[in-house]
Amino acid sequence: MELRQLEHFIAVAEELSFTRAARRLHVVQSAVSAAIRSLERELGCALFERTSQQVRLTGAGAALLPEARATLHAAQTAQDAVRAAQDTLRGTVIVGAMASVEVVDLPALLGQLHARHPAIDVRLRLATTGSAGLAHALLSGDLDVAFLSLPERRPAGIDATELATVPLVLVVSAGHPLARRGEVALADLAGEPFVDFPPGYGNREVVDRAFAAAGVARRVALEVPDIDMGAALVRHGLGIAFLPAFAVARTPGLHVLDVHDATLRWSMHLGTSSTRRPGAALRALLDLVDLHVIAL
Repeated sequence: MELRQLEHFIAVAEELSFTRAARRLHVVQSAVSAAIRSLERELGCALFERTSQQVRLTGAGAALLPEARATLHAAQTAQDAVRAAQDTLRGTVIVGAMASVEVVDLPALLGQLHARHPAIDVRLRLATTGSAGLAHALLSGDLDVAFLSLPERRPAGIDATELATVPLVLVVSAGHPLARRGEVALADLAGEPFVDFPPGYGNREVVDRAFAAAGVARRVALEVPDIDMGAALVRHGLGIAFLPAFAVARTPGLHVLDVHDATLRWSMHLGTSSTRRPGAALRALLDLVDLHVIAL
């Protein structure tokens, strides 16, 4: 079994297409097909079910995928160690983050890493399914590091460092009837339409958990994966929301209400795998994170 075969296998497994896998690997499709056939002969089983319409993993293929990723990661770590000894740091770091990472100046962080180690290949993947999706990608080996929000009960297999904790404050439009009140209870909000992030995002989980603990049902009318868009929707009277305090300060036309029976806080974390040893390239990035944390 060769590393090249495993690399081809992982590409097909992730792309679910021999054509897209070949494009990703910058090889002809016949080379990918040949590598997979050779690997299947060596293992004595089919790794993919192939039809004219689709490609999908067999049970054996699904079992091989995490082991193949771990093997390539170990090989990369070994290469990194040798290159580090030669004073030329190389390797690949796959970074996952929200579309808006408020607690870390991510462009500056990645820019400094590139300036110090130009041979490191940095790949950035922005979340489409919130922190839950980032955590899953960390566990599966699709990401090396992620900036995400984790629940109090951390998922097994993830090492997390808290970067910041941000208060979530209740905001309504200036013309909303609640704006005339100084404070409210969660029960007072039961009939209100909410603007919130989709399920899977950390701040949504914080708010859902608070209402569940209080035994209060709430209605989320609009779901948007962007803080500033959520603030704008509230400002225009389309709902109320719990938003990070820093977003309220930069959005005019919002009225903040005290919630006397709940204190909501949203924590952001730096997450890495606890089961995979970080390579030299990832360690170089981790060494720079603290320099780019933003005080909110």
